[in-house]
Amino acid sequence: MDAKEIRELTDAEAHAKLRDLRQELFNLRLQQQTGQRLERPSRVRDVRRDIARLQTVLRERELKAAPAAQ
Repeated sequence: MDAKEIRELTDAEAHAKLRDLRQELFNLRLQQQTGQRLERPSRVRDVRRDIARLQTVLRERELKAAPAAQ
């Protein structure tokens, strides 16, 4: 998921996607810690980066809306 796709999401969709990605990351880490072999170990890194991208876009929107509220 790239930043362009994320920017096209509504706030509600972005928050839902963030929740889903955090759950996926939790599950991947749990699989690693219990000794299960991950099909794609690089998926952990990809999910972490997607979470960071989502948080960045959400924060940008929050800051953009803040001056309007003042």
